[in-house]
Amino acid sequence: MPEDIAQDGSGFATRARIDTTKPHSARFWNYFVGGKDHYKVDREIGDQIKEIFPGLVDVAHTSRRFLGRAVRYLAGEQGVRQFLDVGTGLPTADNTHEVAQRLAPDARIVYVDNDPIVLAHANALLTGVPEGRTAYLDADLYEPEAVLRAAAGTLDLSRPVALMILNTLGHVADYEQARDLVRRLMAGLPSGSHLVISDSTATSEGMIAASEAYNSSGAVPYHVRDVDEIAGFFDGLELVEPGVVRVPQWRPDTDDDDTAATVDAYCGVGRKP
Repeated sequence: MPEDIAQDGSGFATRARIDTTKPHSARFWNYFVGGKDHYKVDREIGDQIKEIFPGLVDVAHTSRRFLGRAVRYLAGEQGVRQFLDVGTGLPTADNTHEVAQRLAPDARIVYVDNDPIVLAHANALLTGVPEGRTAYLDADLYEPEAVLRAAAGTLDLSRPVALMILNTLGHVADYEQARDLVRRLMAGLPSGSHLVISDSTATSEGMIAASEAYNSSGAVPYHVRDVDEIAGFFDGLELVEPGVVRVPQWRPDTDDDDTAATVDAYCGVGRKP
């Protein structure tokens, strides 16, 4: 449990920023995917939401598996060697750098988050193989140009980069602002770069109710959107087949047993021409 976080050497300033009185999306999601980095307040809202809408647990697990498939596609089939993962959340099994560097040991990955509990774990857990590079930025999605400037310390932004924004854009309340942030990040990346997005969607009454319960808990709100709005993030990009689909249906592995799952989360991968 994260009560042990004071022993990780990350510094008093970081620990002082951690609020254990309110649920937090990174810890809440970590609870749903079977991690250990959550507090009582996160488990309580998690259990409440399971009662309202058990399907959110499926969203968490299938979204994680989508991350792995997308990274394997990009590193293995498209030769992408650079990944910018914005809103990475708490480390768990098969993080972006682990998946990418299994296929391409020289891959470079930059994680971006401004959450103190993520920062507290990052240095200890997000370590890559010697051939590549893995870095963590304490930076803000709302400052995309600053994110790109800082990422350039590890990534070569004249070469293609995969921009990963998974289960994060729902925290941006205004849709047009969310689109603008994505556009500004992609504007700083060259042709051949890719955008990878997944987010929960307002595609069932249960998901909408779960979102409302979470938002009333005191946590930073998360807004579920229509599928057309998820697709709108890819305007100007070349969508990779099969397009914007439910997360289990994006290029499933042959042994996937959840391809028919009707989860309330959609995803896509687009290439910058």
